[in-house]
Amino acid sequence: MKSKVASYEAKNKLPEFLRRVEAGESFTITNHGKVVADLIPADSRRQRAKLAIANIKRMKKHVVSNETLMDLRQQGR
Repeated sequence: MKSKVASYEAKNKLPEFLRRVEAGESFTITNHGKVVADLIPADSRRQRAKLAIANIKRMKKHVVSNETLMDLRQQGR
């Protein structure tokens, strides 16, 4: 779970927050109580992207041959 941090505090203590993020913590930055950004470790984005790609590949259930596609196209489908 991400800790919420006001933008003013994040600005004033940025080096501290960066050290904590480097250690694996995540923060949600708010401005007047409104969520404006997430501060997460850089590897988290890569891992989420890899997971998303893996999920898309897993969802690909079957391959339709070119012949079948041509038949469907000729049928107007």
